[in-house]
Amino acid sequence: MSSAQIRSLQVRLAVRLAALYVVATAVAVAILFYQAYETADSLNDRELSLRAADLARHVVVDTDGAARVDLPPALAAGYEAAGEIDIFAIRGTTDKILAASPPAFAEIAAKWPEATDEPSYFHLKDFGSERQDYYGLTIRQSSLAGPISISVARAADADILVHSLLREFVFDVGWVFPLLVVVTVTVGVLAIRSAFKPITEVSQMAAAIGPGATSIRLPDKNLPSEITPLVAAVNRALGRLEQGFDVQRQFTANAAHELRTPLAIITAALDALEGNGDIAKIKSDVARMNRLVDQLLRVARLDAVALDISDDVDLNDVAAEIIAAMAPWSLARKRSIALHASDFPVTVKGNRYAIGDAIRNLVENAVTHSPPEDEVIVTTKVDRTVSVTDHGPGISPEHRKHVFERFWRGSGAGSPGAGLGLAIAMEIMRAHHGTITFDDNPGGGTTFTLRFPGSANA
Repeated sequence: MSSAQIRSLQVRLAVRLAALYVVATAVAVAILFYQAYETADSLNDRELSLRAADLARHVVVDTDGAARVDLPPALAAGYEAAGEIDIFAIRGTTDKILAASPPAFAEIAAKWPEATDEPSYFHLKDFGSERQDYYGLTIRQSSLAGPISISVARAADADILVHSLLREFVFDVGWVFPLLVVVTVTVGVLAIRSAFKPITEVSQMAAAIGPGATSIRLPDKNLPSEITPLVAAVNRALGRLEQGFDVQRQFTANAAHELRTPLAIITAALDALEGNGDIAKIKSDVARMNRLVDQLLRVARLDAVALDISDDVDLNDVAAEIIAAMAPWSLARKRSIALHASDFPVTVKGNRYAIGDAIRNLVENAVTHSPPEDEVIVTTKVDRTVSVTDHGPGISPEHRKHVFERFWRGSGAGSPGAGLGLAIAMEIMRAHHGTITFDDNPGGGTTFTLRFPGSANA
């Protein structure tokens, strides 16, 4: 069992439930066994008392006033058939033995004190020809001859059937006990899991909450009262986080919007100037700032507004439109862009402008990292994929996990771009329930692929 399972509240409850049930069942079984043997002994004592009372009823007085025992033939035959299993001795008021079976028992009983109304118990060891142990009682009974003492006993081996039944009962219970424990613990675990099901569902909902889904709140219905305050506290924390994200998004959007106008003025002014390399460098820096501001606005829109992805979009048309718009920009950088479009329409459900932004960002990234005089290839396929391939330096293994992080800029601070293009493409594909992946290009460089729902590996 792993450490996480040991820390699990369900496992702890199940273990404690099992321990409690085992202990409780063991105690109950022990009490049951004790009561069974006690009941057997009580029944035996009751049977001996009834025998004494029955014998007292057969004591009669002759015409001469002498007391004697007149057993019915059936009862006498029963004692005779029992041999030395059931024995008795009847004494009169003068300690005279009125009757005994076997006669040897009369010698022993004659030496005992006079009986009382409360039974006194005795244990005979190695008595009789069979050298058996006997358990019996002596009690005073009323009869026609007056009070008499009657001692009755039974051989210990005579209870062998009762004890055999009790042992069989103990064996059966001992066999059923583990099965009952397993069944009960299994039912208990299932009951615990059922009780924890609402908590598990709440946990799954909480795991789905991210920066793009801060409006989600955890349900507090049908939860244990111990968990409700925690869920309420989490919902309040989510409310504060949502407010903080909204402030941050609003600030980013406002800052980017406010920067667009002065940057446009600066760009227009620089375009009117002719000068040395310093002016060209300033123009490059301003162009980079314009791109950064534009990307910040796109990020703010993606974070703030859910995309409408219900339109039918032909990837061939979008890719051709983006390439046509970016061709002059690419040629100015001494790179070219080629489109290998599918011979058939590649229609997906989505937002045309957002998909165009994703393709544009991939093309910008590819052109930026391609060597001069190289060609970037955009490919659309009927399996609802769009691929952008360059022949640049590729992505080193240690950088692969950072590729889609916001503001990560490749090989260092000197890398071109703001580190937002691939992150924006990732967000757009998430909104379309698709994926974006990259692979090494066999001819050198990298291939980025957008896969929309319904495409292979999507």
